[in-house]
Amino acid sequence: MEQMRVFITGGAGFIGCNLAAHYLKQGHVVTLFDNLSRPRTELNLRWLQEQAGAAQLCFVRGDIRDYPFLLEAVTQAQPELIVHLAAQVAVTTSVKNPREDFEINALGTFNVLEAARAQPNPPAVFYASTNKVYGGMEDVATVLDGTRYRYRDLPHGVSEVQPLDLHSPYGCSKGAGDQYVRDYARIYGLRTVVFRQSCIYGERQFGVEDQGWVAHFIIAAAFNRPITIYGDGKQVRDLLHVQDLIAAYEAAWARLDQVSGQVFNLGGGAENALSIWAEFGPMLEMLAGRPIPVRYADWRPGDQPVFISNNRKAERLLNWRPRISAQEGIRRLWAWVTSNPELFH
Repeated sequence: MEQMRVFITGGAGFIGCNLAAHYLKQGHVVTLFDNLSRPRTELNLRWLQEQAGAAQLCFVRGDIRDYPFLLEAVTQAQPELIVHLAAQVAVTTSVKNPREDFEINALGTFNVLEAARAQPNPPAVFYASTNKVYGGMEDVATVLDGTRYRYRDLPHGVSEVQPLDLHSPYGCSKGAGDQYVRDYARIYGLRTVVFRQSCIYGERQFGVEDQGWVAHFIIAAAFNRPITIYGDGKQVRDLLHVQDLIAAYEAAWARLDQVSGQVFNLGGGAENALSIWAEFGPMLEMLAGRPIPVRYADWRPGDQPVFISNNRKAERLLNWRPRISAQEGIRRLWAWVTSNPELFH
């Protein structure tokens, strides 16, 4: 395989470090660009540095809001691919500080695109968008069916033709980035792909209450920390393991000429959907071998009763589908958390 140069913004985060490890194993040269603002990202950076030498892995501590610094880093790295993962990731944080959210997610994404466009041989840009760009989807009928909500009329989930409806500052800022990345392919011929991602989880995810709920529940259960369920616990999400996400990125890179300018929904799909506590809770109690107490609180504003990604476009154009079942992925994450307690204290 020919060696490639990859530049990953947010490269010390959960998805970023897993993606970097994947590229390093393949012998590619990786530049990580990260401001290390999220808790425990230093642990992920150290983990990566133990796997690769300085010639193969370069770390640049920087902020995507600082355009001159970002431009210099991209120019130095001369990547063939930029994977843009750096973001403000929580709806709750965006509501408290919408300006910071805008500057990181909207302006930061614009800066990444401009840094790419400024290169003599512009790299491709992959953008991690979110299912939150579809908003609350109040016009999509849902019904309560036993332990879970489900779509009344969408058995395969939500497709890319669902209208954008940007709720919350987070939805607006990520949606702005989503549309800019898509449009830079049309207007400037930049090779870009947008991935509207749904509930990514896996090893090296240090989940907290308002972001990364699968890991947050597992970490809390493993170490007897409190868990709050907002709503009735029957709201449904489709889980996509990070290794399956990486496989989708690889499939898009392999078909870049065909899929440049495209948007893909990427989630676990209907077969990997489960309700966040009515079904996930018993699985967790089985792994822990004991009951797990939780407290309930009111629904949070804008919380969708169900989100399931329709992956058929990705299946058709990328020849991709999730391979790791939710049950298997949850077992793996539980095993990783419980075998690395020193990372969580």
